[in-house]
Amino acid sequence: MRFLLLPHLPAPEKPDHVQLRELVDCAVFAEELGFDAYGIGERHDRPAVSSAPPVILAHIAALTSRIRLFTAVTTLGQLDPLRAFEDYSTLDSLAQGRLDLIVAKGAYPRSSRLFGVTRENQWALLQENYELFRRLWREEKVSWEGRLGRSLTDAEPLPRPYQREVRIWHGAGSNLESADFAARHGDPVFTPNGAGPIGPYAAIVRHYRERWAAYGRDPADALVGAGTAGYFGARTSQEAIARYRPVFEARLAVNRAFDGGSIRFDTVEDWVERGSVLVGSPQQIIEKVLSQHEHFGHELLHLHVDGEVLDRADYLATLELFFAEVAPVLRRELPSRPLEARPGPGRSPGPGPGPGPGPQAG
Repeated sequence: MRFLLLPHLPAPEKPDHVQLRELVDCAVFAEELGFDAYGIGERHDRPAVSSAPPVILAHIAALTSRIRLFTAVTTLGQLDPLRAFEDYSTLDSLAQGRLDLIVAKGAYPRSSRLFGVTRENQWALLQENYELFRRLWREEKVSWEGRLGRSLTDAEPLPRPYQREVRIWHGAGSNLESADFAARHGDPVFTPNGAGPIGPYAAIVRHYRERWAAYGRDPADALVGAGTAGYFGARTSQEAIARYRPVFEARLAVNRAFDGGSIRFDTVEDWVERGSVLVGSPQQIIEKVLSQHEHFGHELLHLHVDGEVLDRADYLATLELFFAEVAPVLRRELPSRPLEARPGPGRSPGPGPGPGPGPQAG
């Protein structure tokens, strides 16, 4: 299994420049620990400050050498696809092919309204912009007649990316059509497995695999990533829950203030028992991930660690515990395909950057 770190809960009381710096520092630390990937989400309203993921990820690329750089997610339906290609192709070249994209229509209506995107047109915009973005990545000259967005005539998209094919994951948290769209294009799917019980998320993954086969694709080639609502490991479950309780309470307050109360749990005990959150002893966490894997068959797992609420000692200790006692078992029990970069146009896969510190995936 591969591991993707998503950064901590935003802190509205901190200046934006401090939060941005912390996002970068967290990525450097993630590489040192041994994470396979690090993700920055795109959002254009409070409490987030990550409205420009390619800028943040480019800075991270300059300070790291191994870790893959994910967008989690890119709201491609809200963007000019040509401008998005230019940004991400530049990032891909600077990072020497370490880029993966997760695209989705976005779950925050306040962000969508800034770009004139409505509930009625958001899905069609995402589909159209995806199709154009793919062509811009693959072709050196593109003509395109847009139905909802821009049109192009003999456009030369520059710079050319490092990777011949960028891996685009499709975020699918509530929409079966997203899973079908991913399967139709032969792309991986990523389910957030977030605020509620895992049942609806598992149904999306089942639908993805069914549609993958229906399109005549080899079932073994389907690729799934899944999220978690949070992580905190400790030596005992009692200690883990006690130390995680302030994180849950802060998370719940922010969710109800900014995101409409999508978290359906009122107590941390219920959250741990019925939700996707990984809180407990190392063995409990291993067993819960293995149980979730029975539903998802996922090869990429994202961890969300709220370092903003935890004190620094607890934050470091719980991540170190994960890589000392949890990650090695999951890598052994759940082998996965590599995430490393593919060579760009006309390039052969040279030695590239070194593996960096930390355990490597099996």
